[in-house]
Amino acid sequence: MAFKRDKKEEEDGGGNPFQNLDKTSVLQEARTFNDTPVNPRKCTHILTKILYLLNQGEQLGSTEATEVFFAMTKLFQSRDVVLRRMVYLGIKELSSLAEDVIIVTSSLTKDMTGQEDLYRAAAIRALCSITDSTMLQTIERYMKQAIVERNCAVSSAALVSSLHLTRVANDVVKRWVNEAQEAVNSDNMMVQYHGLGVLYHIRKTDRLAVTKLVAKLTRMSLKSPFAVCMLIRIVCKLLEEEGGEFADSPLFEFVESCLRHKSETVIYEAAHAIVNLKQTTQRELAPAVSVLQLFCSSPKPTLRFAAVRTLNQVAMSHPAAVTACNLDLENLITDSNRSIATLAITTLLKTGAESSVDRLMKQIASFVSEISDEFKIVVIQAIRALCLKFPRKHSVLMNFLSAMLRDEGGLEYKASIADTVITIIEENPDAKETGLAHLCEFIEDCEHTSLAVRILHLLGKEGPRTRQPSRYIRYIYNRVILENAVVRAAAVSAMAQFGAACPPLLDNVQVLLARCQMDTDDEVRDRATYYHSILQTGDKQLINQYILEPLQVSLPSLERCLHQYTLHPNLEPFDISTVPAAAVNPVEEKAPAEGIVTPAPKVPVPREESFAEKLAAVPELASIPGPLFHSSEAVQLTESETEYVVKCIKHSFPHHLVLQFECLNTLNEVLLERVRVQLEPSEGYQVVKEVACQKLAYGEKESVYVVLKFPSQLSASIGTFGATLKFIVKDCDPATGLPDCEEGYDDEYMLEDVEVTLADQIQKVSKANWAAAWEEAGDPASGYTEMEDMFALTSMSSIEQAVSNVVSFLGLQPAERSDRVPPGKSSHTLFLAGVFRGGYQVLVRAKLALGDGVTMQLTVRSTEPQVADLITSTVG
Repeated sequence: MAFKRDKKEEEDGGGNPFQNLDKTSVLQEARTFNDTPVNPRKCTHILTKILYLLNQGEQLGSTEATEVFFAMTKLFQSRDVVLRRMVYLGIKELSSLAEDVIIVTSSLTKDMTGQEDLYRAAAIRALCSITDSTMLQTIERYMKQAIVERNCAVSSAALVSSLHLTRVANDVVKRWVNEAQEAVNSDNMMVQYHGLGVLYHIRKTDRLAVTKLVAKLTRMSLKSPFAVCMLIRIVCKLLEEEGGEFADSPLFEFVESCLRHKSETVIYEAAHAIVNLKQTTQRELAPAVSVLQLFCSSPKPTLRFAAVRTLNQVAMSHPAAVTACNLDLENLITDSNRSIATLAITTLLKTGAESSVDRLMKQIASFVSEISDEFKIVVIQAIRALCLKFPRKHSVLMNFLSAMLRDEGGLEYKASIADTVITIIEENPDAKETGLAHLCEFIEDCEHTSLAVRILHLLGKEGPRTRQPSRYIRYIYNRVILENAVVRAAAVSAMAQFGAACPPLLDNVQVLLARCQMDTDDEVRDRATYYHSILQTGDKQLINQYILEPLQVSLPSLERCLHQYTLHPNLEPFDISTVPAAAVNPVEEKAPAEGIVTPAPKVPVPREESFAEKLAAVPELASIPGPLFHSSEAVQLTESETEYVVKCIKHSFPHHLVLQFECLNTLNEVLLERVRVQLEPSEGYQVVKEVACQKLAYGEKESVYVVLKFPSQLSASIGTFGATLKFIVKDCDPATGLPDCEEGYDDEYMLEDVEVTLADQIQKVSKANWAAAWEEAGDPASGYTEMEDMFALTSMSSIEQAVSNVVSFLGLQPAERSDRVPPGKSSHTLFLAGVFRGGYQVLVRAKLALGDGVTMQLTVRSTEPQVADLITSTVG
């Protein structure tokens, strides 16, 4: 039947006929489903409206959904093909909302096993969406038949539905392995692809079965390019798990052979897989890069885009491998597709020479306004990498970023530019004033509150250390006059930083803070009064503690500790020094996958915060006094390939040490019971409690705990413990995991020694003004003890190596970016800060000089003499 538009509709240009749908009126229209006889065309239109509303996020109540669902079941009496297929879609969408949906099971089963192929595939999908684990038994036979059905649409629908059913009845689907295997041998591309998906899902927990499956499939020639792509992904997962060298692996040889496949999809998948393998060498990357280089000159835009996007990703980790493609990439700069041109230029920025930067930046500037925010962010990330690679080019790149800041764009786009400028400022001292000037101009017109607050915080931190701090006061005070309350409050805090760090500006800042005390917002008034009062005292120690050095504790930990304090009334006042410090290490920024932007990292949550909840859930550990102070990284106590894999995490409390042993059983034919770790503690340590694991099945990871009391003498807290894993072994059936008999036998497994180090008892603390804190600690009235000693670090061949080792050994936080050693220097001073368990503050200054090895003068200041003595003696 032909559909004819009337003249008015043609003039209006169509549009969306469902744009202004009202849920109530559509549900009223659904009563038409009860009419006799059924009007197929009208009912199809109403069903379309209902599905549109659901897909737009409209919420239906349980009663509404049930009424519509039962009305819709009346439509099964119609023979109209289009309406029947719409009914199946409606059942799928309403299955999770309506009640008693199983009433249509018999109708769907009848359609699933009927002769009408048009209904069968859709009926299978609808039936599986309403089936639970108890009902699946009744249709299992039909599902098996559907999987091996000759009709490819029915077979694919059954296979895909099987994958969805694994969420509710994984054990039942596992029994369909023979049918899935038959589907893998199908001549149809999609059936073979979906069959492999189901077969892998069934076997993925059994490494041996997966290895056999891969070995078989890599020898046979799969007809479906999609199935080959999935096989490549499975092979790469196995390669990652194996680790080691890829060059001699038959699995890697298979992936490499796929670079010569007749399907472009498979060729790209293989190249993409090789590029994304961890620890690949430049030699292993070479064939993949060569293939991508050929794709760069393809007449197909999709292939050019895929190639240049992947090369952009390679350039982040192996820029030298992409250099050979520079000529092809330069040809893509003028590509009609702006996304391809953008990626080509950003790749060249990562691989090109310093002399080509100016030319490439001009070319980007010519069309940057025409591309989407997503690809503008890719450009910005390339500029960030370029600034770190060629510091002398910071002025050219800063000017370009400044121009981009003035363009229209969303929060994510503007935030990425600001992040880049801030990174350049932190990494390159020469770029600081230029970068701050650009950011000052930007906040004059910044529409995003969160971004303005962040920039004001940066101005407060970095502005006072510039040559002319007074030039930034005007920009900050303008925010107090022109912006909303949140930004005004941030501006007040930034101004207070200038008053505290720059005595010549103190009087002017005090005048401005006094004006802010008349602000309409109470938060702004309170901050202004607070800072004005502290600055008025002129007390350096007070100003340093409450303005220059903000609260260093983790706020979630502080909340938990205060809650515990109120639950158990105590005559002693609350001691804030016992609260774990805030995390200072930023979340590691991973390279964005596929050149697509990732959101800015969130504020890092202390490791202690996540572990505190887990430890509190273990009843035997609930009685340990004091909050969790520090949790170490996991230390491997066995080889990763051994039958029992054990890692140790050390949790320090004020007076106790909890050793958490994460145990993994990799033997599928044994069950371990009463698993524990026997320690041989060093002198001074006392074992308080052991928490065993009652059962450790194959493939499961469970934790065993040992609680020790720290020695009273701090010098004895550094030690090495011998450790042995002890357990009862029971042989079991690999298929079920059940033991063959009740009796077992005792066994043990030797572990690597557990070392308790200085870093395990120290929390890193960030000092915004380390010099002021050091000067304050030098005052005899401050309560700090100072110790100094000279050390010859004969095994160190460079200042950089010495700095890295000292920071790692002491476990303290570098301040003033002193862990970054300028190239070519023969002397350097390292500033460190932290807190020792018990709340004892620690400041360390290490002066390093290069001669025959590295000589270090170490000065330690701490509020506890034993801590200062422990640090100097441990280094010695």
